Amino acid sequence: MKNILLKISMFAYLLFSTIAFSQDKGSSSIVLLDAFYAKIKSQKNPQIIDARGPEEFTLNHIEGALNFNLKSENYEKAVAALNPSQPVFIYSIAAYRSGLLSTELIKKGFSEVYILEGGIAAWIGGGKPFYSNLKSKLSLPEYKKIIAENNYVLVDIGSKYCATCKTVKPILENLRTQYGEKLKIVQIELEESPQVIADLKTVKVFPTLILYQNGKIVFKNDGLGDLKNNVDVALASK
Repeated sequence: MKNILLKISMFAYLLFSTIAFSQDKGSSSIVLLDAFYAKIKSQKNPQIIDARGPEEFTLNHIEGALNFNLKSENYEKAVAALNPSQPVFIYSIAAYRSGLLSTELIKKGFSEVYILEGGIAAWIGGGKPFYSNLKSKLSLPEYKKIIAENNYVLVDIGSKYCATCKTVKPILENLRTQYGEKLKIVQIELEESPQVIADLKTVKVFPTLILYQNGKIVFKNDGLGDLKNNVDVALASK
């Protein structure tokens, strides 16, 4: 009985020590857009970090965001300018660069780090305010016109800086060759048409693939999924 109580006491001590250590080291979590946005709005001077490259940041970003990541020359100086006792909000294209930066900030003693799930795609795709230094090549009325004037339209929404988005391109070429004029393919990139992505208010991640038939959505993939098979099945059944 004494051995059991001793083991329970030791377990409780280790559990408490682990929790305390975790609290001392701070916490990092991936949060959805609405929670991320609400937490930012609750701060008087939110510490927002865009962990993408400078070229990406120049084209579009969340207003008030700082731009640096682990590979930035000014990394140490940028981190030193932050307040580790206040929340930090990080985003990138997805979560890779955000996650790496978050891990390092926790090691440096930051108390709260929040990563935006879906990154800049979720922010702009969710219709949140953003800065852009260019005018969209494609407008929402033009987008709707394309959807209305074609029987089948496959829309690919992504970014040239998104690794997964690059794997979509050869699949689209295959589909274009296979279906010809039967399937209208529209490619929308964040770097060219950010406003239409914002106006759609339906994008959560890059890539987002949407197939329309006669103006109605047949399927919407948040991510690549099995795009070729999905299109083949949809068009074969019509």
